[in-house]
Amino acid sequence: MLDMRTIICRLREHAARMPDHTAVNFGVQSLTFADLDQRSNRAALALRKSGAGRQTRIAILAKNTPTFYDLLLGAAKIEAVLVPINYRLAPAEIGFIIDDSRSEILFVAPEFSDAIAEIREDLPSLREVVLIDGASSPGTDYAVWRDHDSIEDVGNDPDPGAVVVQMYTSGTTGRPKGTLLTHANLRGALRGAIPAWGPWHDRDVILVCMPQYHIGASMWGIAGLWQGVESVLTREFNASEALRNIEDYHITKTQLASVMMKMMIEDPACATTDFSSLELIVYGAAPASLQLVRTAQRVFGCGIAQGYGMTETAGAISHLSTEDHRHPVGDRLKSAGKALDGVEMRICGPTGTVLPPKVIGEVMCRGEQVTQGYWQLPEASAQAPQDGWFHTGDAGYLDEDGYLFICDRIKDVIISGGENIYPAEVEDALYAHPNVADVAVIGVPDDHWGEAAKAIVVVRPDTSLGEEELISFARARIARFKAPRSVDFVQVLPRNTSGKILKRELREPYWEGRDSKVI
Repeated sequence: MLDMRTIICRLREHAARMPDHTAVNFGVQSLTFADLDQRSNRAALALRKSGAGRQTRIAILAKNTPTFYDLLLGAAKIEAVLVPINYRLAPAEIGFIIDDSRSEILFVAPEFSDAIAEIREDLPSLREVVLIDGASSPGTDYAVWRDHDSIEDVGNDPDPGAVVVQMYTSGTTGRPKGTLLTHANLRGALRGAIPAWGPWHDRDVILVCMPQYHIGASMWGIAGLWQGVESVLTREFNASEALRNIEDYHITKTQLASVMMKMMIEDPACATTDFSSLELIVYGAAPASLQLVRTAQRVFGCGIAQGYGMTETAGAISHLSTEDHRHPVGDRLKSAGKALDGVEMRICGPTGTVLPPKVIGEVMCRGEQVTQGYWQLPEASAQAPQDGWFHTGDAGYLDEDGYLFICDRIKDVIISGGENIYPAEVEDALYAHPNVADVAVIGVPDDHWGEAAKAIVVVRPDTSLGEEELISFARARIARFKAPRSVDFVQVLPRNTSGKILKRELREPYWEGRDSKVI
């Protein structure tokens, strides 16, 4: 039976019941559950000594590190809030998050200390900077800062309604928003996801290789801690390293962004990797083509499952099971699966009317895991959960059996001659061409139709492809009005750190100087 309290309760239970069981492997460093409990106790006491209290924001700027768990768990023990920062951001963007969150203490890896020095004077709320993971620059060293105190447990049982992490949205449009996630939100997410990604057993070893500032990676790591299984944490994703870890550590489960799965398949070492221990790959973060999914099934030879969710829902709200992948019915491999336990889902029209099966509208969800709002954004928070229902911003439909099909982002829908065109549907048709390596479909101005679909295409190496050939190929597979009216060929498509294509960036040159709000 899944314990329904908090991650702190689970950590204490594991540390008492199996103190010597490995919790996290990180290179040559191996930490037991007792180690994690004691390290987070020290972090909690050190945070208090540094002036942090209930709901104080503390931030971390680093690549993947066990210190993330020290701070997440230590902060939770005193009901402070961890703010993970995307280390790939520019200094000004990092500064925005620190300033917006009003973080008082920043934990930063040495490689990013110059970026902080550049913006330090513009961060009035920041009282202390602590250097972590091999600090070599002037400043407070994390080990000295943390280990000055004892390993005594602060003895606090966190309020399930207290915010535990403030995760910033990826900001593909406008400024990122600080999503408030409570212990109850995490509990709700784990209640649905853990059974879906099972069965779990004592021999499980999970690979955590997505960046910890991303909700998918942080929740995957927390799921491992919750279940009391061993995690192999990598500093950052590298396809060859991921393949080695699967073989060397006998990895049983991992979670990957779709693009990571693709990179592993294309790595030369994949052909000789022993995948016999691997039981499950959960993919998500961005859509995967049917071709990639089928190739992954063949290459990895394990269960493949999909998760669909977002920062505001503390991770997955639906899943396409391994059974659905093995024995797909109809076109279900194109779906995002069914709602997880504890999640209600419906499709609504522009006026809020609940739509019948197979009618496209906005995907809405309700459940314990859904955020109650955003940090210091009352207007956005008021629009987030209405009567408990969260507007995802995704366009899709449910079939008669409750399977969710995501068509696109509401903002990405192309309206051409009064017809709605969902780029994901067009992209799926174009991906079927053997010479297409990557593709994005956007709406561009058209004097006659208002908007027209344009395909931005990356061609596979050592192949060729022409505009008319590809347009004809699409028209043979989807309605003529949905097919792209033009094609541009590029070397690479811009993506954010979650692997999502930055369509706003692709659209901007075509809409420059116009009043349209399509961007």
